[in-house]
Amino acid sequence: MEKKVALVTGAGSGVGRAVALALLRAGYCVALALLRAGYCVALAGRRAEALEQTVALAGEAGERALAVPTDVRDPEAIRALFAQTQATFGRLDVLFNNAGIVRNGPLEELSLADWQAVVETNLTASFLCTQEAFKLMKSQNPMGGRIINNGSVSAHAPRPNSASYTATKHAISGLTKSTALDGRKYNIACGQIDIGNALTDNTASMTSGALQANGTLAIEPVMDVEHVAQSVLHMANLPLEANVLFMTVMATKMPLVGRG
Repeated sequence: MEKKVALVTGAGSGVGRAVALALLRAGYCVALALLRAGYCVALAGRRAEALEQTVALAGEAGERALAVPTDVRDPEAIRALFAQTQATFGRLDVLFNNAGIVRNGPLEELSLADWQAVVETNLTASFLCTQEAFKLMKSQNPMGGRIINNGSVSAHAPRPNSASYTATKHAISGLTKSTALDGRKYNIACGQIDIGNALTDNTASMTSGALQANGTLAIEPVMDVEHVAQSVLHMANLPLEANVLFMTVMATKMPLVGRG
């Protein structure tokens, strides 16, 4: 293959940006030093300026990026995203289902609108992107590819007041298993990375105090988001004969084991 193509949703900030940059930088090095090939990353997010910032941060490697502002809650927009990726790069080798939102609050006060927004963004969009990835990966030559879902340690143990987020992340684990099974006949591998306390704008509050199961606030340890990016890059770089089905990468001393 002349190039290896990845698509990252939610690439305008946080984990998505870190992973997109890791893929771009890895591709730039591979292109020049080893294989005369590289990774081309299609960046999907709702804010065009945030995507352009991601591209700018990649430096020269940003020349291999395609910024596609996309509302992942819009099925037509998702179809257009994958069509543009195929038209630009010719194939798709890696999909990182990363886009997600949080709507925290007491379960009994959670509005239906907030519940639906979280489900549509965190779960339904991942399903729709997976569908489109299947269509591309099963029809391309060579056939196959890899899908990596962003789960969460909330797929194992919830935080207080996180019913919608936790429910979607548990559901993502089921989607990962079904995708891994149904993708076998098309040489499509699927795995999930469950992340705990990676320091981003969304998790910065943990350094000043996070709500615990007993109702207290406690400062929680965090880790550099680059560790997440390198973990996803490792999963992406595996040959299709090998798969990381589930990986948990977390701040070593965060209160996950024994949470509650």
